[in-house]
This record gives sequence, C-alpha cells and structure tokens, in this order.
Amino acid sequence: MIRPPGPLCKDRVQRHFRLPIGDTDFVIDHDARGRCLDRPQHLIHIPYALGRIHNTIMFTVTSEIYGENNYQTTRDGGKVVSKFRFVYPEEKLAGIRTDKDGDLEVPRPKRGVIELEHSEATELRLVGLQVWRGALLLADYLFTKKDEFSGKTLMELGAGVGLTSIAAGIHNPGRIYCTDVDLGCILKLIRGNVQRNSKLLCGTISVLEFDFLASKNDHSLDLLEAIDNSDIILAADVIYCDTLTDAFISVLDNLLDRGCQTGRPKTIYMALEKRYVFTLEDCDSVAPMYEYLVRQTLNKPWIMEHLPLDFPQYFEYDRCKQLVLIKITSR
Repeated sequence: MIRPPGPLCKDRVQRHFRLPIGDTDFVIDHDARGRCLDRPQHLIHIPYALGRIHNTIMFTVTSEIYGENNYQTTRDGGKVVSKFRFVYPEEKLAGIRTDKDGDLEVPRPKRGVIELEHSEATELRLVGLQVWRGALLLADYLFTKKDEFSGKTLMELGAGVGLTSIAAGIHNPGRIYCTDVDLGCILKLIRGNVQRNSKLLCGTISVLEFDFLASKNDHSLDLLEAIDNSDIILAADVIYCDTLTDAFISVLDNLLDRGCQTGRPKTIYMALEKRYVFTLEDCDSVAPMYEYLVRQTLNKPWIMEHLPLDFPQYFEYDRCKQLVLIKITSR
C-alpha cells in the first residue's frame, strides 16, 4: 500500500510504503523530484503507484508494539525510555490465610516495571535497538519456568536492548550473559538498561559482544568461557533475513556441538513472530523468514519442539497467534 505524499516543509515530501515486514509502514523522505534526502544505508526497490519505473529508496522499521500498548514513553534529549509493566508470578502459599477479622486473605498480585531506553524507528540492520513481541513472549516463559531455571547459567543471543536478559535476572540468582553485535552502540545501551533496572535483579548480568557473522575462531576468551559456562541459550526475534538466519543456525550448531564436547549440554529457547506477506509467486500469504528457518534446519541433528503458548502472560503485549516458541536440543 502506498499512501498519498504529504508536505513536511518546503520542497520536502514524505511517502509511506507498506512492505512485507509485518504491517509496518516505511517512511521515505524525498524532494519534489524524488531525490532521497537522507543518505541511504539499506536499499530496496519499489515501483511507484502509477508507474513501472523502480526507484531506489531508504526505509526505516518500527515495532508494532508501540501502537498496541501505552508504555508511558518519555523523550528527553534524544533518549526514548519506555516502561514495560509486569506482574510477578504468584507465590505458593501454605494453606488458607485469614485476617484478624476472620476474613479470607486474597493474595494481591505484586507488580513491577522494567524501564528501557530504546529506539522508536531504525533501519533494518539496527532493529535490535527496538523492542519486539518475541522478547516479551520469552520473558513470560522465563517467569513461568523461574523455578526450573533457577541456578542455571543463561546466555541470550541477539539481546537487543536487554529486556529478556533483565527479565531472566529478576528471578535467577545465577549469572546471565547478555550478548549482541556492537552496532549502534548497542552494548553500551544494554549496560545502561541493566544499571537502570538493577534494583529488580537478584542475578548478575554480564554484557558481551557476540557477532553471528564472525568466525568462531575470532571469539574472545571471555565469550568462549561464557559459552562453556552456559546451560540455557535464549534468542528472541533474531530472524529477519536469510544471511543472518544462516549465520544464526551456524552459531546454534557450534553451541550445541561445544556443549556435547565439554559435557555441559545446551538447551535453546527461541521466540519469533511469523511475518506473513502475500506473494504473486505463491499466490498465497507466506511467512518467508520462518519457512526459510524450517527448511535450513530440517536435516540438523537437533530435536526441535514447538512449545504451546498456554503459559501465563505476565507482561503487557499482544500475544498474537503468529508468535512461536521453539525448544532446541541435540539428539
């Protein structure tokens, strides 16, 4: 879908394009002659509505969640901070309790907030600077399994702004390794978010760089030690192009193999959202990124289990039917 252009200022025009990444609108600023006013970082070809000429444009991506819930977002000095509210899991009480008048005590849910600095719109390679639904789904699962994961060492891959790792640290008294590639100063941002939420944490979060596209021979000693010490591997919304998917699969291969070699096997939990698009080739709505992942892992020596999403929801977001949670272990 292409919306009519509207003037932003003299000689500056903005167009909205709907492209096959969820229902996101992509905004392109250009002058009256169609020249892009920003330096293009990622290029895509889209035909204008009434013509057959393809134009090269830059686009940005915005996560859907910002329009679905009120995260009390504040903007100050170029910083964007949102509050992600949650309810703590209910503690099991021994027997029935009554107050001094003999009335039954009804336990009231304890509430909390994770505050995160993040971006509201980014180019595709920097989508980790935003918050996506998969991170919230995985955070819910960690809350549900808090007793099972207690005492385990966790590592998050492609952690983005750190929401899932911080959620893990709320109940896990052990160590959590929060990793990502250091694009857009994201590791500095994660460290700031960890510090911002330090009062919530009972565990220790260490921030490390882990680049999926780098050779495993280039891993730092700190990263190798973290990998060997980890029991649970987490990943949320790390699939959005085939090249990165291939690199991610290779990383999982290496992690599972290394776990078998060191006698400390890994269990991987991966959350993602199927993003459907209609293609003329298929004459149907398909989820190309998810389907590519499935094809590329068919012959892997893994056990891949799609987990039901009937566990409690502790965070505020739309748990839509396109969300998927996968558990991966070695055969």
